[in-house]
Formats: sequence, C-alpha cells, structure tokens
Amino acid sequence: MMKALEKRNSKTVPFQAGVAILSVMTGFGCARKAEPPPNFVIIFTDDQGYNDLSCYGATHVNTPNIDRMAEEGIRLTSFYVAGPLSSPSRSALMTGSYPKRIGLAEGSRFIVLLSNDKWGLNPEEITIAELLKTKGYATGIFGKWHLGDAPEFLPTKQGFDEFFGLPYSHDIHPYHPRQKFFHFPSLPLYEGDTVIELDPDADYLTQRITKKAVDFIVRHRDEPFFLYIPHPMPHMPLHVSPPYMKEVSDSIIEILKKENRDIDYQTRKALFPQVIKELDWSVGEVLRTLEENGLNERTFIFFATDNGPFVGSAFPLRGKKGSTYEGGMRVPGIMRWPGHIPPGQVSDELVTAMDILPTFAYLSGASVPDDRIIDGSNIWPILAGEEGAVSPYEKFFYHRRDKLVAVRSGKWKLHRDGATGLELYNLKEDISESHNVAEDHPDVVERLMEYMEAFDREMSDPSMTRPVGTTEPKSNQP
Repeated sequence: MMKALEKRNSKTVPFQAGVAILSVMTGFGCARKAEPPPNFVIIFTDDQGYNDLSCYGATHVNTPNIDRMAEEGIRLTSFYVAGPLSSPSRSALMTGSYPKRIGLAEGSRFIVLLSNDKWGLNPEEITIAELLKTKGYATGIFGKWHLGDAPEFLPTKQGFDEFFGLPYSHDIHPYHPRQKFFHFPSLPLYEGDTVIELDPDADYLTQRITKKAVDFIVRHRDEPFFLYIPHPMPHMPLHVSPPYMKEVSDSIIEILKKENRDIDYQTRKALFPQVIKELDWSVGEVLRTLEENGLNERTFIFFATDNGPFVGSAFPLRGKKGSTYEGGMRVPGIMRWPGHIPPGQVSDELVTAMDILPTFAYLSGASVPDDRIIDGSNIWPILAGEEGAVSPYEKFFYHRRDKLVAVRSGKWKLHRDGATGLELYNLKEDISESHNVAEDHPDVVERLMEYMEAFDREMSDPSMTRPVGTTEPKSNQP
C-alpha cells in the first residue's frame, strides 16, 4: 500500500529513541494495548513567534483557547523546528528527519519552494500521514502544504486522503511586491488534486480552513483520524475575515480601502492582533468539536508554528524568521491529551518537530521506518510527565539554507558563523544570546566544533542522506 514502507534496501540505522525500550519503561505503553489508538491533530501556524501567545508571556495578543490547551496539557519552552523557514521546517515535521538529510533545506531556486518548483518532498519519503495509514487512519490536510506543487508532490500523493488549501504561501501570487522579479502565476486553491479557485480571497482563508477541519472531525468521529491544519496566517500579507476587522482602527481601514488589487503589506502588519485572535478562535472551534463529539480523551492535539516571526515577537529570544539564533527556530509548542498528558505541565527539555512522527508511531502502534535515518525520537515519556524523562538530543543542529551554522548541546550553543564570527552562549543563563563566552570555554567550543564537523561529514555522505524529489527526467539528474 505505502510505496516506501515496503522497501527495506536502504542503509539501516537504529532508531535513536529505542521505541521497544520505551514501551517497557512506560506504563502507558502497556495500557495502549487495551485502548483504541488516539486521533491526532496538528495545528501549525505560519510565522508566529515564541512570544505571540498569552501563555508564553505575550501582552500584544490574547489567545484564551490556546492557553487552555497549555493549561490542560504541556507547554514546551525548548521546542524547536528543524529549519527557520517554511519548506525546510514542514519537511522535517512530516518525515522526522533534518531537512538537509532529505534535500529540502531550501528550494531549487529560492530559500523556499516556489510555484512551479522542480523540487518537492520525494514521494519515496514516508510522511506521518503514510505511517498512520498503515494503522487504518483517515487522513486530511486543510491549509498550506509548501512541500512541492507538482502533481507528484501534492498531499494526496503523500498519504493524505483529503486536501483543501494552498500548495504554498499565499503571498506567492501576482500581487507580490517583487512580482517583476518573481513573475508568480495566480494562486491556486485546491480541493484534492483539483484547482477549484484562482487567487482566493485571503480574508476568508482561516474561516474556510477551519470549517473544513471541523467537518473532517465530525465525518470521521467513529474511526481513528489524523488531521493536519497548517494555517497560512500570520504569514505576510496579513488577512482576517470581516468580523475581526471591526476591532481595527478606522484609519487603517481607510488606507486598506484604497488597495484594489495592490496589497498593502506594510499597513496590513497592523492586523496582527486580529489575525492571532482569529487563529485562536479556530483552535477553539477544533476543541469545541472534539468535545461535542466525545473525542476529548481520544484525541492528541499539538499546536506549534513553522518558524520564528516576521511581524510578531520572539521575545526574549534573539532573531526572527530565517535566523539560526533562537528566535528563528525555537517556537511555541503545546500538546494536549486529556487523561493521558498530565495537565499544567511546563517542560524545558529540548524536543523538536522531528519527534512528532516517531511519537505518533509509538502511540498508534505503527512501525517507524528502519530502512532510513529518522532524526527524531519518541518523546512520550516527557509528555507523560515521567520522572527522570530527559531530552533525547545530545546535540541539535541549526541550518541556514544548506549550510550548517550552529549546534546546541545541553545548555551550550555554538555559532561558527555568527554575527561576530565564532560565538558560544550558555542558553540556561543567557536565553537571549547576548553574551559571547567563547573565549572563556575553549574546551566547549572544541567539543561542539567536533560535533558540527562530524555532522558535516555525515550530510556529505550519500549513504546517510536521501535525494530531494524532482520533476527532472532521471537522465538529467546528477
């Protein structure tokens, strides 16, 4: 059924989390045998910062529904995505592997995949959706994909039964400020494999996506399902539906009335609080629907964002979207599963979006691929609040496009290509990366440099990496 799940002829590397061992270690592992598998919901916003939620200390936005998730589950304060931009980050979430390992650290002609890009997520990769399909899950994605727009790269070819949304960011359209450079075609809105609209009104994207997601839950309430909701917002240009424009100042509304088809990106930044409010409403609709259908205790729900902010705030972190300072890749991460994840937890253990695939595999009883390197780990012991549960990462690597530029190990983070050259930070004492202590700890610098050099060698070894998907004929491929 699943293309690559049946293949076992690649280099086999032990799964680093030791799923079988964790099954013995956790009481939950035994209990799962007597329970139906959980549903899984991922809500993934776009360009929302570490400080763009009330429960992370924000005062410029109000997010009561997402805050409720944190109160009823676990809030992760050292949650990382594996890339500071959309396509790399999403590729790691879907596959459990570093973007560099699977050839998607950047697009073929830009920092992310663009329209008519010859690259995309290789159909031989195994996504979360494909993994869960082996256990009988219904799968749906409603929102932004951004892992290739060629027919062979669309979500319906990557394990999803249903798709409603955009193949890439909603600013990849003819009204982009740099359209004379990019020459973007009209933005397509998909239903399955079919384009149903061109240049959809972005004011209604959050509403339409939410409606589709809620409908999916209701239709599949009697079977296990995986629902992926990658919202296009708050990526620029910012849009909200008319009810949320009522809170916008008259002066901003008057300016926006003059837009016509020329989108005023700069003025629209003022809509940020309303955009976050509407996204929080969307989360509330998902929570309400789960509750009304008796699915609360049967559903694991995960909220995060794809990278750091462009408009919002990453405070107290340094850097934003596109940066390998903490603000570019450390993002909000909240998980909720009533009756299973103890409520009110806050964990500072380092975990990443790459851990979602192996964790979902463990909880669903699916098998993690053993014919390829999976960089993520099963983090269920941390989420379950088990005593002594710690991060599975001895080291975590940061890439800027195709280049490895930093590594974190424990409290230490080394940039070998920072703003001032070689930079070492103690993140436990200096989360803002403002005091370079490289000269004071040459032994730490040496150890972390060795980690980076070893990973560089690994990423240069074809037996340790996998090819990007491409529409080029095989005769033209290297």
